[in-house]
Amino acid sequence: MIDVQRLRVLRAVAEHGSFNRAATALRLTPSAVSQHVATLERSLGAQVVARSTRGVTLTPAGQIMVGAAESVAAELEHAQQQVDRLSTGRVQLTVATFTSGGRLLLPGALTRLMAAHPRTVLHLREGEPEETLPLVRQGTVDVALAYHFDGPLPLGPGLGSSLEWTPLLEDPLHVVLPERHRLADNDVLDLADLAAEPWVLGCLKTEVYLRRYAERAGFAPDVRGTTTDYFFARSLVAAGMGISLIPSIALAPEIPGLRVVPVRPPGPVRHIGVAAIGRTDRPHVTTLVQALREQAVQQHEGLSAKSGAWTGA
Repeated sequence: MIDVQRLRVLRAVAEHGSFNRAATALRLTPSAVSQHVATLERSLGAQVVARSTRGVTLTPAGQIMVGAAESVAAELEHAQQQVDRLSTGRVQLTVATFTSGGRLLLPGALTRLMAAHPRTVLHLREGEPEETLPLVRQGTVDVALAYHFDGPLPLGPGLGSSLEWTPLLEDPLHVVLPERHRLADNDVLDLADLAAEPWVLGCLKTEVYLRRYAERAGFAPDVRGTTTDYFFARSLVAAGMGISLIPSIALAPEIPGLRVVPVRPPGPVRHIGVAAIGRTDRPHVTTLVQALREQAVQQHEGLSAKSGAWTGA
């Protein structure tokens, strides 16, 4: 029989990358953490972590067990919610979102949810996908509105097989320039056209993404600043500090004096979706995911119309 506490300890070791940091998080001694892991390895007959002077990493067996630990934690959290519902008649629902997606998609979806399930007690937390998606797997968050670029979902250590990902919206990134810029009248731009331009960006991940695409186009972008807010980045463009790369859903409200130009396909795109676990017996989660899908369809139609206006179509 696998001990649940030892799975919890292994999950902490995977999250923190060392026995010492995991011990601090769990309020145990490093020796106790090491003993829990060693006992788990003996019971499994397999090594779950590889130890080195730089810390510990999961072995393939360890990845399987961390995935199991996430599933167990989620099931226990779900069971607690069901017990609470029996005693109070209310359902606690925690929703996580990133800022621009939440602003565009969540309000309408939450209105539909509350109309269908008025006794739902909502909790909201904001965060980037690499923060919120692991919380869904752990059961701390019920639904996460998230995104990813070209690569896989940022699930963190372990397996993500229990996570249900529902695609919602393709969110292409556009070049934002001052309206008097020499390239502002173009209907579409290649990133190579912008090799000599200074950039101001609204997200660290957008900077990483821009550098990747710029490398393919044969240049290194001159990034003069990176903020944590797309509106702020567009304000800096309007002030003449540089140009920017902004997702479609972050282009509202409009700022006077700017021009939005699409990137020639295949250009950079954010893939927006919603993550949840075990929706079959959770009608509140099912309702919210469906409401987000309907909201995304409406927003896609609106963004398509906007794109036509930007390009003069």
